[in-house]
Amino acid sequence: MNLEAFFKMSYGIYMIGTKHGDQISGYIANTAFQVTAEPPKIAISCHKENASAGIIDESGVFSLSVLEQETDAGLIGLFGYQSGNEKEKFERVNYTFGETGAPIIISHAVAYFECKVEDKFDVGSHFLFIGTVVDAVLLNPAGQPLTYSYFREEMKLLAPERAPTYVDKNKLSEKRQKELSANITSDQIEEQQQAPTSEQSAEGSIKEPGPRMVCTICAYVYDPEVGDEAQGIPPGTPFEDLPDDWECPVCAAAKSAFISEN
Repeated sequence: MNLEAFFKMSYGIYMIGTKHGDQISGYIANTAFQVTAEPPKIAISCHKENASAGIIDESGVFSLSVLEQETDAGLIGLFGYQSGNEKEKFERVNYTFGETGAPIIISHAVAYFECKVEDKFDVGSHFLFIGTVVDAVLLNPAGQPLTYSYFREEMKLLAPERAPTYVDKNKLSEKRQKELSANITSDQIEEQQQAPTSEQSAEGSIKEPGPRMVCTICAYVYDPEVGDEAQGIPPGTPFEDLPDDWECPVCAAAKSAFISEN
């Protein structure tokens, strides 16, 4: 079986939110689709071990935010890879509550839906929830939705382990593994080889920024030439000079989880 055939199936990238009592939860999903027109119904898939699965089951409601193509990787990492206090996660994004009571992520969203659960199916590792749409809001008519293909090919990110489309990178071809780890195109590599990659100091000496470093958990690449603006790391900062408590902006992995791109 060629697992890379599954990459040819089309998906979007969505933010699912739900709430029951004082419990609030959300996760990144790439399996969400409209199943009927009248009345409009949407199906979503949720891993049984996700806290959201139990909360959706108890509350009978969920929201679905359609993320824009320019979505910050940090938001995907926050709800797609990181575990922890859900309320603290929501405090770091722009959200509101809909008429169903479900939290709705507004950050980087082009549209959102509110749904009431009508059916639930046990499909093995996941539950499939089918909800009737009770409200639909278009936030950015000109915005382009983030697709799984763009997430994988352009952002060079890997699906979280509990995602329905998760594939162990070690099971892919050697060529594909290198593409995922590199997070850079062959044209960009050629450009970088031709362009100067170091900074000139006041004394005229050369300061090398060091190699790009790859997160072994989510495939995020730290580029010293770019830095990490979100965490206050300026361009030109070598990986070895990052603070000891610096974390991967996508999956929150420690510095020790990174290896050289080379």
